[in-house]
Amino acid sequence: MARTSRLAAACCTALALCLSGCAGGGARTAPENASGEATVRIMVGGIDKQIYLPLMLAQRLGYFRAQGIDAVLSDEPAGVDAETDMLAGQQDAVVGFYDHTIDLLSKGKSIESVVQLLQAPGEVEMVRSDEASDVRSPADFKGRKLGVTGLGSSTNFLTEYLASKDGVKPSDTTSVAVGAGSTFVAAMRNQQIDAGMTTEPTISVLESEGLAKPLVDLRTAQGTRAALGGTYPASCLYLTTAYVKKNPQVVQKLVNALVDTLQWIQSHSAAQITDKMPAAYYAGVGKAVYTAALAEEKGMYSPTGLMPADGPRTVLGVLSAWDPTVKGHSVDVSKTYTDAFVRKATKAGASTKAGTSMKPGTSTKAATPTR
Repeated sequence: MARTSRLAAACCTALALCLSGCAGGGARTAPENASGEATVRIMVGGIDKQIYLPLMLAQRLGYFRAQGIDAVLSDEPAGVDAETDMLAGQQDAVVGFYDHTIDLLSKGKSIESVVQLLQAPGEVEMVRSDEASDVRSPADFKGRKLGVTGLGSSTNFLTEYLASKDGVKPSDTTSVAVGAGSTFVAAMRNQQIDAGMTTEPTISVLESEGLAKPLVDLRTAQGTRAALGGTYPASCLYLTTAYVKKNPQVVQKLVNALVDTLQWIQSHSAAQITDKMPAAYYAGVGKAVYTAALAEEKGMYSPTGLMPADGPRTVLGVLSAWDPTVKGHSVDVSKTYTDAFVRKATKAGASTKAGTSMKPGTSTKAATPTR
């Protein structure tokens, strides 16, 4: 009887903790593994996409381990599902698009980016080859089926904005969640969508098979400014503000590793970067095609990890144009990101170059998050 009571009590305690975590009642303190490393669960909205490459590269280079971090990486086809898992307490952090932080803040959720990985979205709106003569710009989207990774995803945000900027209402189109990679290619091949937004290496697959052609190219800062009116910071590492406040030292180590990775990208060729990636990432397109695509868009990676000065304003403008939860509302974008951790990581890296014995990006104290 006593054993049954103890078991029931344990179950009730576990349930209470689960409900508390799922409700966002409090951020967990990062646990340590047997080696004393802080375990951090990080989910990515399509881990094999080149726009999220810095995360896996940091893992392959051993930069997380060097910081004392046991980074447990997992994959989710759409960024919107990754953020849902984080808010439910099933993940500690997400590598996804910065625009989610603004969208979530407008819904009363406090999420913040701590390091920017991309200075351009790296996305391309592709139009099916047999529709290319009729769909020459987003103004021709009316009545079309538009592929996105998931409803409420960043590809959904950007596609809706491109349409609305050219006078097409969201109600005039149909957004179809088709994921990425092979499922996106299949959707084009089977004519489930007329156009859609995707990334490399899927773009190269579509072009090589003659299935689709580029319509709006957001792989460069120049192309992004032309289409969106300014710099559009995309992939970043974001966490709940509660987690950041509770685990500043862990967050600093994560940022240290990613800043070191961004610097590594700047000093190495596309071929050298490809050599570090899992072979499965380019198995579907071939290593040569993957490398060529990476070389073409390598400039999208941030050289510093800092938030571009005009970035939050541009993203807010895009979301305000059509997103009902943001449009017409006052959103304090200063609450959606912090550069404090990146600045400390950069300073530590500079100290290393000056001849100290400190490892790249290592710092002895955690940053105090200030914006």
